[in-house]
Amino acid sequence: MEQYELELIAKYSEEDPELKALWEDHVEYEKKLEKFESKPYLTPEEELEVKELKKLKLAGKTKLLALLNKYKEMEEK
Repeated sequence: MEQYELELIAKYSEEDPELKALWEDHVEYEKKLEKFESKPYLTPEEELEVKELKKLKLAGKTKLLALLNKYKEMEEK
């Protein structure tokens, strides 16, 4: 995420529960993925969980960026 996007999240997350929830999910997925990436070996079940987390993270980030684009347009007016 770019610094400007992080600033928008900080600015609008208190008044937009969807934005706040998407950001919290993104951070949670990131932490879980880092935990798996620190392991020297993943079991097949863990590999599946990593794939699922990456899918969820990507889907959430897509929604998050769409909301941020709306706020960027508002700021430019």
